[in-house]
Formats: sequence, C-alpha cells, structure tokens
Amino acid sequence: MAKLKPGFPHTTYKNISRLPEHIQKLVKKAHLQTKSSYAPYSNFYVGAALLLDNKKIIVGCNQENASYPLCMCAERVALYTYGTSHTKNIIKALAISAHYPTKPLTAPCMPCGACRQVIQEYESRQGKAIDIYVTAVGLDTIIKIKGIEQILPAAFQQDQLI
Repeated sequence: MAKLKPGFPHTTYKNISRLPEHIQKLVKKAHLQTKSSYAPYSNFYVGAALLLDNKKIIVGCNQENASYPLCMCAERVALYTYGTSHTKNIIKALAISAHYPTKPLTAPCMPCGACRQVIQEYESRQGKAIDIYVTAVGLDTIIKIKGIEQILPAAFQQDQLI
C-alpha cells in the first residue's frame, strides 16, 4: 500500500501521545475492535469507535459475508448502533483503524465511499461536523479530518430528494 499523501485539509499526528487523552482512548478502542472483526475472506480487519458528547464510546467492526454485497464496514456498524439508541447525543469524533496481518499497513485506513456518505448523513442529522481520526494498527501516523466534507465535498444531500 502506498503512503497516503492527503490532498485535503487535515492534521497529521506522528504519535498517539500527541492526541488529547480522550482521543487516545478512542483510537485505542478502534484498534481493539479490529480483533472482533469477522473478515475471513479479505483478512482486512477494521475497527471503529464513536465518541459521544456524554463521553460514551460506541464501537463497531467490519462484518464480512460469503455474499460480498452483504458485508458491512466498521464505520457503518458503529454509526447504525448509535442510530438505534443514542440519537439524543451528539457524535463528537470517529476513530477508524485497520489491521492486515500478512502485510503491515503503511498508511492510515480511510473510510470507503459508502461510509463517507453515511457519515455525511449523521453529520447532517445532528447539524455538526464529526472529527474523524484515521490510522492503522502498528502505525504511528494518525490523520485528523475536521468533518466529512473535507473528503466528500460533493455529497448527495437530503434536499436533493424530490
């Protein structure tokens, strides 16, 4: 995997210790969630963790299926879990981490297009941007993105529906 050279506004942290303590905890939860992933086909393990305004953390991990279209990304698992019972709270931050056991990752794991669109929906619902922290297990680099618009500038919006 090539090194990520972000062409969007972001902040790069070269070590987790540079992050605020509550974000360090969030990133560590995302790392830990990679161990709960069900990824027997790709062997690409992804964990996600959401930090709510009440300091609660909600986690998710990718879930694969032999019928590939039925797979679910870690970010969406966490966001949909939030959507079932925590919608009175604001999502402050999302941490995403990946682990590929046969080859160390050399760049942070960015959310896929579908997850970017779902993150946009949740930002729109709550009327506030979500800080997104992307990294990989064993990688020192963490990239902070201030809101999904930085990496999804032309999102499909609710007001485009007829």
